[in-house]
Amino acid sequence: MSLLRRRRAPSEPTLPPPSPPLTYGDGASPAASGAERDDKEKKAKGKKEVRARWSCMDSCCWLIGCICTVWWLLLFLYNAMPSSFPQYVTEAITGPMPDPPGVKLLKEGLRARHPVVFVPGIVTGGLELWEGHHCADGLFRKRLWGGTFGEVYKRPLCWVEHMSLDNETGLDPPGVRVRPVTGLVAADYFAPGYFVWAVLIANLARIGYEEKTMYMAAYDWRLSFQNTEVRDQTLSRIKSNIELLVATNGGNKVVVIPHSMGALYFLHFMKWVEAPTPVGGGGGKDWCAKHIKAVMNIGGPFLGVPKAVAGLFSAEAKDVAVARAIAPGVLDSDYLGLQTLRYVMHMTRTWDSTMSMIPKGGDTIWGGIDWSPEEGYECNSKKLKSNDSHVSQDSGSEKEKSQPNHINYGRIISFGKDVAEMASSKIERIDFRDAIKGNSLAHSNASCRDVWTEYHEFGWGGVKAVADYKAFTAGSMLDLLHFVAPKMMQRGSAHFSYGIADNLDDPKYSHYKYWSNPLETKLPHAPDMEIYSMYGVGIPTERAYVYKLSPTSECNIPFQIDASAEGENGQSCLQGGVFLVNGDETVPVLSAGYMCARGWRGKTRFNPSSIRTYIREYDHAPPATLLEGRGTQSGAHVDIMGNFALIEDIIRVAAGATGENLGGDQVYSDIFKWSERIKLRL
Repeated sequence: MSLLRRRRAPSEPTLPPPSPPLTYGDGASPAASGAERDDKEKKAKGKKEVRARWSCMDSCCWLIGCICTVWWLLLFLYNAMPSSFPQYVTEAITGPMPDPPGVKLLKEGLRARHPVVFVPGIVTGGLELWEGHHCADGLFRKRLWGGTFGEVYKRPLCWVEHMSLDNETGLDPPGVRVRPVTGLVAADYFAPGYFVWAVLIANLARIGYEEKTMYMAAYDWRLSFQNTEVRDQTLSRIKSNIELLVATNGGNKVVVIPHSMGALYFLHFMKWVEAPTPVGGGGGKDWCAKHIKAVMNIGGPFLGVPKAVAGLFSAEAKDVAVARAIAPGVLDSDYLGLQTLRYVMHMTRTWDSTMSMIPKGGDTIWGGIDWSPEEGYECNSKKLKSNDSHVSQDSGSEKEKSQPNHINYGRIISFGKDVAEMASSKIERIDFRDAIKGNSLAHSNASCRDVWTEYHEFGWGGVKAVADYKAFTAGSMLDLLHFVAPKMMQRGSAHFSYGIADNLDDPKYSHYKYWSNPLETKLPHAPDMEIYSMYGVGIPTERAYVYKLSPTSECNIPFQIDASAEGENGQSCLQGGVFLVNGDETVPVLSAGYMCARGWRGKTRFNPSSIRTYIREYDHAPPATLLEGRGTQSGAHVDIMGNFALIEDIIRVAAGATGENLGGDQVYSDIFKWSERIKLRL
């Protein structure tokens, strides 16, 4: 049995008793010690294997987790700290902050008097969806433009489809209704943390303004100006609201504050409100005199902007050209169906409003192949002034110039840096206007199949004809756009005009397409009204471009800015294929200031009732530290809306001051000298 102990055989020798096991200092035997060493080695090996299996995904997750943890910790601390702490830190670093304009003027005894009307510009007003296709389910009354732009990332192609207008009518596509957001929230912030009108509204509130004395004249900035009335009756609503503001505020006239393209829109409105119904508002010739105290235009592109030409021609501007140079082909690639620039071109060419900013006045205003009003401008000059309270007259000089500068700003588009710089007598040009466009571009590359642009039907014959013309001025620019985008320009020509009127009494100028061009229309009969041009200076601003032909793979947009074109030294006016001039980063000084400096100054054929005009320039000063945000002395096109000096000027006028009370003109640029070089009959 297994349970019985087995007896040892007698013959089996006896063995000595086992000696006690050897021990070491810790009492472990050699065998046990070896086993432990084996275990330790296995564990160490296992750890190494674990470390070897650590992947990039693990690292990314770890990094994201750390970032989220830090973010939530900072957010908790921010919400837990006293409300005065950020200001305390800022003042500890930068010194005491000045009082906001509203607080400062409240201490001086200013109070709300004249109702205020805000007229937003292009892209700054919110748009929301009221009707859409199946891909937009769940977006009813959600913002497609402005706000967080969340739908751009979630469903970009659906977003482009709903933000585009009908290519034939310039109105809503079938089954789509996108409408402007109403109220002050329509354009107080463009995106979270990025203010537009919010700072000005807050400062007006300091002296007593509230929603019943302020009105945001929101409109669908994609439409042509007259079509905002045809589709939404926006012009009629503006008229009614201004009349209501005057009637409910003791008969005090309104102060209108347009920004950017809003200046052109309100110029159109002032002619519309006078014109008889049904095309106009039927207010009569004295409507503006009865209802408007002042029009204070901020960054108004009265004569257009060259930047609009680049956008319509190749869906570019300086920043896009730099991005394409850093990452060639990314914006034009077919990877994942992005085709970014082609979608942008397809969408923006349906927005008729963009054509309102094509340069007006032709070569007379913007210069020809051999001259421009800004000739001699030196980009290297550095302004040292502060704009807090300085008032100056035109000095006749743009500050000290280090060397003569001869730039052909009149050549808005040049194909090649050599063409932009050489004498006109050496340029061999072949007229493109009657050229045969040739075969479609789309057959040569599959990436052209999805996003239709007018370049699909352009052909290499048309591409070559445009490039062979070499240089385009403001006069030939219209012919160029008609050649490369005939469908777009056919719509645009029905709503906008870009010439100079010979006889403003000609009945043809009663048509609405002339009303937003200050060179083809008269100001209203309102001798007591004031008009201000308020804009930033001291920032390099796009004025002309050096172009080249795109690689054949980029078949839908065969032209692009040559970002490799640079000046002879690092401080030249030519940077990244763009010639720069003085302005607010978007609107050149010439466009923002000419009409108030000369075209409307005194009694002219464009200003028969001698409305007083003032120029208020704000010399750009960037924020000293990151804690200042976008700065309180900025002259940039949108950031100027937070400029304390500009806000103070607006509040003073709204409280009853006149341009003379402000000190008249405030000028830092050469706008008066440049205006005198323009030979325009006044």
